[in-house]
Amino acid sequence: MSILTRSLIAKSGYDCGFEYVTTETDSGLILASARHPAMLDVTINGAAFTARVVKGNASLVSELQRHFTGDQGCFHCQTIEQLRALLRRAAELAQSLPNQAKTDFDTALAAELDKLPDAIKGTEVERMVRQRIGQQTFRAAMLDYWGGACAVTGIAVPEVLRASHAKPWADCASDTERLDVFNGFLLSATLDALFDRFLISFDGEGRLLVSDAISEVDVNRLGLDEPLRLRWLATEHERYLDYHRAMHGETAAQTMQQATRKLFDK
Repeated sequence: MSILTRSLIAKSGYDCGFEYVTTETDSGLILASARHPAMLDVTINGAAFTARVVKGNASLVSELQRHFTGDQGCFHCQTIEQLRALLRRAAELAQSLPNQAKTDFDTALAAELDKLPDAIKGTEVERMVRQRIGQQTFRAAMLDYWGGACAVTGIAVPEVLRASHAKPWADCASDTERLDVFNGFLLSATLDALFDRFLISFDGEGRLLVSDAISEVDVNRLGLDEPLRLRWLATEHERYLDYHRAMHGETAAQTMQQATRKLFDK
């Protein structure tokens, strides 16, 4: 491997979330990062590149296969631009897939709690600090996992995107559940407001479900009459979506009960 090729791969790694080289082989480099646990072995074959996942979350390979052609953890890139795109996406996923968000949360929380007086620890102030840092960490993980774009519409304006929990924060049994990137979706503000109140949900294929509590007129005004669906849906989303759909169903049932009471009150 020439010095130029080595520099090209190392620079691509540095720019795209793998800022240092752990090992150099005759045909490539193993890239890693201090910000996440993933490691990729990048080799060159003629003018093309192959990137092999040698360390990372168990879901990393299958998630990468949504966007890149790969087999048994190896991904083939015909150009340096394709390699950079793969490295960037691998870094995003490595920083968001469970349980990296929980690790980041624990680190940030410990640093924040060290600043608090002992008298405040264990009080409502500490609870609010935990929630603030947790929600910030969850949002960052969701932005990484969904590539900075709405899980339904693909809108890529961070200012209007919200990290929506499927199983609400208060209902989760642990911080691991609260910070699980599969416990929710990155949604535009309107979809987030509806999802948060169980007025919309998604079926097992990712298709949008709309509550009967929303009138047909408002369904049209909100653009919910379009065949909307999630850009993708992982197996790990299922248990959280089951919980959300149950709450969505309860919302619909309550709406019917209210409508029935109004009918008999007339």
